[in-house]
Amino acid sequence: MGKGKAPRRTLDSYTLRNINKTIKAGDCVLMRPAERSKPQYVARIERIEADARGGNVKVHVRWYYRPEESIGGRRQFHGSKEVFLSDHYDVQSADTIEAKCTVHSFKSYTKLDAVGNDDFFCRFEYNSATGAFNPDRVAVYCKCEMPYNPDDLMVQCEGCSDWFHPACIEMTAEEVKLLDHYFCETCLSEDPKKLQNSLASSVDLDTK
Repeated sequence: MGKGKAPRRTLDSYTLRNINKTIKAGDCVLMRPAERSKPQYVARIERIEADARGGNVKVHVRWYYRPEESIGGRRQFHGSKEVFLSDHYDVQSADTIEAKCTVHSFKSYTKLDAVGNDDFFCRFEYNSATGAFNPDRVAVYCKCEMPYNPDDLMVQCEGCSDWFHPACIEMTAEEVKLLDHYFCETCLSEDPKKLQNSLASSVDLDTK
């Protein structure tokens, strides 16, 4: 008779000696890619297992996909630190974990004072077989009707509260940064007095 599989036990946590960090289920980590020229894989730990003696530690992970790894590829509105929570599960050696990271909600990511190398954000779940996203649509902004990319500078209209890219309103980023107030074309056409207020604030800024 052949030997049965050695029993494995679930660990509440595990300390990675190579990076001196303790991981547990629910943590997000960066894992060594198959090719060193590729960026690190982003994953969420679902479970940690070890053999009966506490060795041969494996992590059950749920992969995050980067936009370029998805069927549709990277699009204009995808942020540089955006990842998608996929339905792709895997088992990997704990030794392939190279760092811990944080995958923020989209809202909390946009409120960060500074974005570190280990900060990412997720606003979609991704079906790796069909390429479908959940939710399948998000709010769009500006004349170009694109979802918000937190890497891009935008200015908000004080009338309708919509957001606009400088290029879409024929302004430069530097000009937008100088604005004290902004009203879009639609709001200005409804109330021309807003244009006077907007121009007055720009004059004040120019003289400072």
